[in-house]
Amino acid sequence: MRMALFSLVATVMALGASPAIAQEREQVKLVFEHALPNVEGKRMDAVLVSYPPGSKSLPHRHAASAFIYAYVLSGAIRSQVGNDPTQVYHAGEGFYETPGAHHRISENASDTEPASLLAVFVVDSKDGALTIPDKDATPK
Repeated sequence: MRMALFSLVATVMALGASPAIAQEREQVKLVFEHALPNVEGKRMDAVLVSYPPGSKSLPHRHAASAFIYAYVLSGAIRSQVGNDPTQVYHAGEGFYETPGAHHRISENASDTEPASLLAVFVVDSKDGALTIPDKDATPK
């Protein structure tokens, strides 16, 4: 499993994890999805999240069953999950979210450099959307 994750990170980095176009929102690309053969009813999904300079995600939750490990590929990501303090994670660092966690802040910590992360989800196979924006979150 560990080698598969390292291979996935290398593949994502080769795809180009730092888009140069300016925009306010993150770009999300599904890069891997597979049923877990040794855990019935579960699958693993991986998404590449690219943040142009100054961009951010809307506050959100993930699929109710989702356990997530996020690994910063480039730049720096500012994150706040639940009521934990806001933290900045740099390339090579990672963090996790437990099922039902509220991701209040997820944004590029820089206004001048792009940032990206690989988020690996372990979810129930029947779950649909991986990310659900807060109902009161309005795009700006």
